[in-house]
Amino acid sequence: MIKKYLPLLMLFAVLPACATDRALNVTTPVSSEDAPHLAQPVPVSAEARTMSLFAESHLRAVSGDAEGALSLLKSAIDADPASPFLHTAAAQIYAQLNRTDEALAECETAIRLDPKFLQAQLLAGNILIAAQKEKEAIPYFKKVMELDPTREEVYLHVAIYYLKIFDYEQAVNTLKAMVKAVPDSPLGYYYLAKTYDQMRLPREALGYYKKAVELKPDFEQALIEMGVSQENQGLIDDAIETYKALLENNPGNNSVVQHLAQLYIQQKKLEDALELLQQEGTESVENSRKIGLLLLELERYDEAVDTFQEILKNEPGAQQVRFYLGSAYEEMGDATHAIETFSQIPKDSSYYADAVGHLAFLYKDKGDSARAITLLKNEVAANPLKPEPYLQLAGLYESMERYSDGIQVLTGIDKSLQADPRVNFRLGVLYDKIGMRETSIAMMKKVLEATPDDPQALNYIGYTYAEMGINLDEAEAYLKKAVALRPDDGFIIDSLGWTYYKQKRYEEAVYQLEKAVEIIDDDATVLGHLADAYCAQHSYKKALPLYKRLQQMEPERKDLADKIRRCRIEAADK
Repeated sequence: MIKKYLPLLMLFAVLPACATDRALNVTTPVSSEDAPHLAQPVPVSAEARTMSLFAESHLRAVSGDAEGALSLLKSAIDADPASPFLHTAAAQIYAQLNRTDEALAECETAIRLDPKFLQAQLLAGNILIAAQKEKEAIPYFKKVMELDPTREEVYLHVAIYYLKIFDYEQAVNTLKAMVKAVPDSPLGYYYLAKTYDQMRLPREALGYYKKAVELKPDFEQALIEMGVSQENQGLIDDAIETYKALLENNPGNNSVVQHLAQLYIQQKKLEDALELLQQEGTESVENSRKIGLLLLELERYDEAVDTFQEILKNEPGAQQVRFYLGSAYEEMGDATHAIETFSQIPKDSSYYADAVGHLAFLYKDKGDSARAITLLKNEVAANPLKPEPYLQLAGLYESMERYSDGIQVLTGIDKSLQADPRVNFRLGVLYDKIGMRETSIAMMKKVLEATPDDPQALNYIGYTYAEMGINLDEAEAYLKKAVALRPDDGFIIDSLGWTYYKQKRYEEAVYQLEKAVEIIDDDATVLGHLADAYCAQHSYKKALPLYKRLQQMEPERKDLADKIRRCRIEAADK
């Protein structure tokens, strides 16, 4: 924090340098032992008189009597009017009394008496800053920079002013002068970094953040902003290391713990995220909830159940956690406890609708499809203007392969919901399931009218065109856009690769399909696409193990035996 005023004690630390030589008739206290030998009072110099007044003023000031201190200082100034020190001390008292104009007048007097009197220049600048007159303060601060180039706070005042008026060049020049004068100043490099951040020059900013942290490894704010800068530049691994270093200095920084955990999750380093959050402890409900979700994602269902149950003991109204508990039971195949848990979520909860959807599918999986359908039909009747119950019921029919019933549900939806992209997307899927591909594509195009950047709709149209062997250039355009939106989605990458295959651009097809298999290595369709692309490239030795693996995954497929035989023959001929 930059101090607003030069502390009064600093001014009182030295004596006046310009006392007059006039004698004052003031007696000096003497001991009783010496008194009989004194024939008359001993005259005291003006300098001593000034010193006495100044000392008494100091005592009044530190005891909180600013008015009394000021009165004594005025007497001292009367005795020594040429002292810039005394005028500056008076300015300090005026400033404390919020008498800004008088404070500035005293500073000006001190500066007129001695233009190089640094304390007066500094105090005037600080008074103007406190009065929010930054522009007027700058000349005083610049003079201080000339008189004492090591005063860091002065450079910062000037640089911050220039940043406020977006004069980045002057701000940078000021801060560079600061680090030149004070090369071991972490603050100078930190504010240079922030300035370059505002200028949208992230690489330069990052370099200065690093320098600030080198000089002060426990500079928490610099570490935080360096991590953010690294994130913004896509340097996620570097950001992770930065946040880890920050936590070494301050393990109790919960916001950094949560942010680092989120980065681990984005990087799919779920075990690292879990370990970090578990170190943070389970006193926080939010932290425990995240731990439970990570355990759920890692398929450690028993531990997830224990975590969610523990939260509900203390927070029985946490319906979000109850929903997660039901999901954990469902994933571990415990339908009985899942149904019991989902059934406890009240109707006024925002999780009720999703809970009903899960209940319906649980009833269906237990063989009670009639109850599942009735449950969702009742929800549709109770909420005719909400799309979710319709979508759940259509999804239930789809899972039962009653595609026409699903279409009937969604085409009978209220008119106000017919433009909902979720409704049109599900209709597109259902029409595709009954072989009405043109109608399916029309539905997906309706989705894109409402949400042009829907990657799944783009993928659906592109892949359908590729499968049909039509509009392949259009399919490529759809799929390139989808890949740009979801660069790590293996299924979308597979669709693009398959489109290249259909265009007989086999080298590009193999490149994309290999990327898809790196992401999804257990999907028969994706593996089959790559094997076919290898064959088209005459890479039979690469295709053969993929076809063998497919035969194990889908033993009912009769075409695989012929493909395997062909690969063996062709590979042997090579």
